[in-house]
Amino acid sequence: MDTRLLRTFVTLARAGSFTAAARDLHLAQSTVTVQIRTLEKELGTPLFDRMPSGTVPTRAGQRLLEGAEDVLDTVARLRATAAVAAGQCDTEGGTAEGQVVVGAGDSLCSARLPGVIAALRRAHPQLEVQLHAVSTAEAVDGLRTGRLDLALLLEPEVAENDLLARRIASEPLAYVAAPGHPLAERAAGWDELAQECFFVHEEGCSYSDRLVRTLLGLPGARPRITRFGSIDAARSCVAAGLGLTLLPRVTVERQLREGRLTMVEGPEAPPVPVQLVRHRRRWFAPGARIVAEEMTRTFAAAEA
Repeated sequence: MDTRLLRTFVTLARAGSFTAAARDLHLAQSTVTVQIRTLEKELGTPLFDRMPSGTVPTRAGQRLLEGAEDVLDTVARLRATAAVAAGQCDTEGGTAEGQVVVGAGDSLCSARLPGVIAALRRAHPQLEVQLHAVSTAEAVDGLRTGRLDLALLLEPEVAENDLLARRIASEPLAYVAAPGHPLAERAAGWDELAQECFFVHEEGCSYSDRLVRTLLGLPGARPRITRFGSIDAARSCVAAGLGLTLLPRVTVERQLREGRLTMVEGPEAPPVPVQLVRHRRRWFAPGARIVAEEMTRTFAAAEA
């Protein structure tokens, strides 16, 4: 079986549409269509349902997907072994090429990872790093399905048995408000915070969920809580004087310097761990290893 057809099949299953798969593979959409039809003819069964919303693997396609990913994983491992034997790269990663897909939360994507990708591009120009902003649940699913090679999660722990997680840093949190807010630049207890408007990150964000649970559990609490999928939206509402938020300090440092936000001395908010996560069973390719090492260095330097 032609592994190119399997790669196209897996990419289409991950991407959910022929257009997206063609873009990810750098192929014409018609080429993707021909390759999928060729594979379906060879196997004697449809692999995708073509729906108005996109492509969905059939039952046969779902069963093929795990096996196809295993085959491609093995092929990549063999190619890397051959490259080491031929002196094209060394076991420490020396040179690397190909694609590494990383998923991370909105705050890390905007504040930390652009510098990592820039450093990797300078050191390993043949290595393409794709960055996707995802929730924790999306990251776990992406690692399991192979859509992601690595993930960075702001979580106290990752208790999934099929995933390997390693804490590489911690992100300090900050309560912030607009200048002129009654709580700006002074100490505020839970009793005062429980009467305020809060604009926080979406459900599933560990530090936001902890804050909301605490506020709603206080006797006589009347907080008004709005949750956003975008940290920028929460930050903008707070800068407009509409309430408070709790965010990783790195995401508000520029606004604090410029005077658009100011600190609130709220109750202790423990720093949230940054977990570097990969799938336990999948091969840790040289390119992914290099990306993981650069992320570890960058976060350790920022924490120092």
